[in-house]
Parts: sequence; C-alpha cells; structure tokens
Amino acid sequence: MAATTMHQGPKGTRDFYPEDMALRRHIEAAWRHASVIHGFDEIDGPTFEHLSLYTVKSGEGIVNELFSFRRAGGEDDYALRPEFTPTLARMVAARAGGMAMPIKWFAIPSHFRAERPQRGRLREFIQWNVDMVGIDGAQADVDVLSTAVSALGHLGLAPSDVRVRLSHRGVVGAALAALGATAERLGEAFTLLDRREKLDPKEFDARALAIGLREGAAARFAELARTKLPVTSDAHAISSAIGCNREAAQPLADIAARLNDAGLGAWCDIDLGIVRGLAYYTGTVFEIHEATGAERAIAGGGRYDRLIELFGGPSLPAIGFGMGDVVLGLVLKDRGKLPASGGCEFLPRPDAFLISAGPESADAMLTTVAASLRGRGLHVRHTYKATRSVGKLLGEAGKCRARHAVILGAELEQGMVALKALDSGEQRLVSLDALAQELGARA
Repeated sequence: MAATTMHQGPKGTRDFYPEDMALRRHIEAAWRHASVIHGFDEIDGPTFEHLSLYTVKSGEGIVNELFSFRRAGGEDDYALRPEFTPTLARMVAARAGGMAMPIKWFAIPSHFRAERPQRGRLREFIQWNVDMVGIDGAQADVDVLSTAVSALGHLGLAPSDVRVRLSHRGVVGAALAALGATAERLGEAFTLLDRREKLDPKEFDARALAIGLREGAAARFAELARTKLPVTSDAHAISSAIGCNREAAQPLADIAARLNDAGLGAWCDIDLGIVRGLAYYTGTVFEIHEATGAERAIAGGGRYDRLIELFGGPSLPAIGFGMGDVVLGLVLKDRGKLPASGGCEFLPRPDAFLISAGPESADAMLTTVAASLRGRGLHVRHTYKATRSVGKLLGEAGKCRARHAVILGAELEQGMVALKALDSGEQRLVSLDALAQELGARA
C-alpha cells in the first residue's frame, strides 16, 4: 500500500490555528480601533487587479515580485495585490469628483509578494493601510502618524520599544542639491540613501561618487545618511545640520512642531537617511522600527501627492502608510507584549460550559438549555464525551477557559441547576428561569 503524502502549506504562507487566529484578531482589533477613533472609514478591494495597475506606479521591474497570471483563453494579465495603495488610488480616482474631502480610509487585507521568504517577510501577509486624501500640510501628516502610534500604544508598545524615523524628501533633496546632485540624478541619490544600511561603506562611497557629486561631497553625503536630530529641532537647527537653507528645512520643522503639539515627540526622531525608495513619494516620509533596529521596518509610508493623478483622477494631495502583521508580531513577542500562552488568552471565553450529571432527563435538557442560553446571546459549550464524571468535565470546562460551569444534576427536577464560577470556585444553586440573567450579569 502506497504511503500517504503529508501535504504542507506553500512556502512563505501561514496556517492560522485558533490561537494564531485569536492573536491575529487581537492585532487587527488594535488597528481597527485606532483607525476608527481617528476618523477613518474601512474599505476593501479585490484580491487581484490588472497587472498594469502595479506597473504604472512602480514600472515593469515589479512584475518579478508579483504572483501574476493570465486567465485561460483571456487577453488580460492580472496579479495578486502586493500592496493596497494602487487599489486605493484607483478607487479615489473613480469617484473623486463626488466625494467630500478629506477622504480618510483604512483597510486590513491580505497581500502577496513572490519573494524569497525570510524573517519578517513572507509571501502572504496581512497589512494595515491608512490613507488620507485631499488635505495638504503638516496637520494631515501628523493625523496619519498619530493613528499608527495609537495602535502601537494600544498593543502595549512604548517609545522605548519602537521609534518613528521621520524625514522629508524635499528637505533631503535640497541638501543633496547643495552637495552637487543634479535634478536628473536625484532619484539615484534617494535610492542610494534608502539602501545605505545594506551596503558596504566602500561600495556606498563609490556609488555616491558615481552619481556626480562634486569633489569632497561623497563623505558629506555619507554623513547625511547617518544624520539624526531630535524632533524638537527647529528649521535653523535642521538647516545647519544638513547644509541647506532655512526655508528649505521649514517643512520638516513644521511637522516636528506639530508632532510635539500632539504629544508624539517622545516616539519620533528626525532621520535624514529615511527617504523611502519608491519614486512616487513627494514630501514627508517615515518608517517605524523596533528601537534597536534589529528587525525590518514595522511600518512605512509618506506623502504621494501625484499618485491619484497618475491613475486618471484629479491632482490631490495624499499621505498614508502600511503596517504588516509579520514584523509587528515578532516585535510584540520579543518585547514581552504577548501573554505566555500566546494567542490562547485572546480566544473568546465561553460564558457557560454545560455538564449533564443527573438522570437521563438531564441529557435531553442539556440541548434545550444550551439552545435557550444561546438564544439570549450567550456563548455556551458542552462536552461531546460519554463520561459523566463531573471532575473530568469540570477539567474540560477549565481547558476551554469557560467562566462558569452549569451542572444539570438531581436538582433539575425542582427546576434548579448548580452554577459554578470557575475563576473563584464558588458554587450555588440557581433556577433555570434565572440562569440566563445570572450568566449575563457575570459574563
């Protein structure tokens, strides 16, 4: 007889068992709560889009990073969504003329990347996307950043655990121009800054010279990539540190001032090495990292003021970010922000676990009582085992973390059941008529 093949899930994907799903919902609940209290409405879109939706934003090079396909007999190419921003931009462009501004939307969909799986990066992942469209200026930037920080705080993280690394592409561009970078080579300079931590110092210097910086500027370019300033810095301090004029530094100073006004200064650092490699970013950019820098970015985003127009809509300012669940989950675990039991603690607790311990009539009543309690909106479970050992069944009730055990015993003939509070061990008789109320009051 041939051996049965043990099938495994595709590489770079995850199976969510009940405790894993409970942990995922715990994270998603923090994301959703932060979104709602900051005034964002939830949306979603298709799991796959026309392939051209991604190439128009990121170029043909992105195709190698996507799960793309063509329907049999069809002529159109599609791709599983690697990110949500193009879908959002398409949706805004389709109805921009009839919507009130600002548009404040969030989504928590699955995403797919055909990349080599590694720590913090999978081929399928959940990502929280928060976007604000139609409002320019520092206040909109701070409102979006506040939403991200709010969720992290709700999950138990503090400024000592994570840092918001903030910059501004316009300000950095002014500093690069002062070093001799031409407008034509500015994109290459941004890309080099974005990759600085992945390159050997000698290779970094060689590439800096290759983009046309004037003599002696390569060292200053490397220094710019490492420049970090407190978020209390004003335009004068920023301009002095990076070598641009005060007017050019003002946008970053404005954001920093608003962050302090919002009480977020303790979470943030100005980091001129953050530029976000994607070319569609236009102003404020930021990444959120574990404080020691040991992990990949937890979140990243910024302004993309010309993207809606690229998808056929009007010219609208916009800012947003994406926060994946993979790195965030690693940080929460490493920082001790998850219970020792993992996701089990986040599983819903039954209000009652029903135990039949009396005559045969109790077995029939168990089904009736369960249906009645569930009809009142209570979470009720019972055993499927043949045993009538109350001790063993109380153990089963404890394992599923029920709040109460309802023991249908000899007292059932008088319309009474034993109600045992499993956390305290207190047990007393209550009438069947009052049982739902007693459970509701204690649930």
